[in-house]
Amino acid sequence: MELSILTSKILAAIYISSGVGILLGKINFKTIAEDLDNSPALTFISGAIAITVGIFLLQYHNIWANDWTVLITLVGWAFLIGGIMVLIFPKMLIYFGKFYKPSPVWAIFMISFGLLFGYFGFFMQ
Repeated sequence: MELSILTSKILAAIYISSGVGILLGKINFKTIAEDLDNSPALTFISGAIAITVGIFLLQYHNIWANDWTVLITLVGWAFLIGGIMVLIFPKMLIYFGKFYKPSPVWAIFMISFGLLFGYFGFFMQ
């Protein structure tokens, strides 16, 4: 359970800060996708890091319980699959980036997801 709490705190910080960054206009996923398209090395490193994080999460937290900890397992699978997809299909990011429109809805979703993890990490001890 300690690993679940630590992981949820980390995910809360990432999702909340990313969501706030989107709301403030400091993060634009279309620009990020374009930067990745212009730098194959950065694309490779991003995919490799996502795979590494996914494998670590699944190695140490592959918990299919009927409670909130399964969310961490699902995030681990999302990292792993996403990282593999970035390495195999790097142009996919540009394709999806074309359809990205900065929206407070996406930011609110990320902040809400972060607050959910924050609740479990900081208040469910």
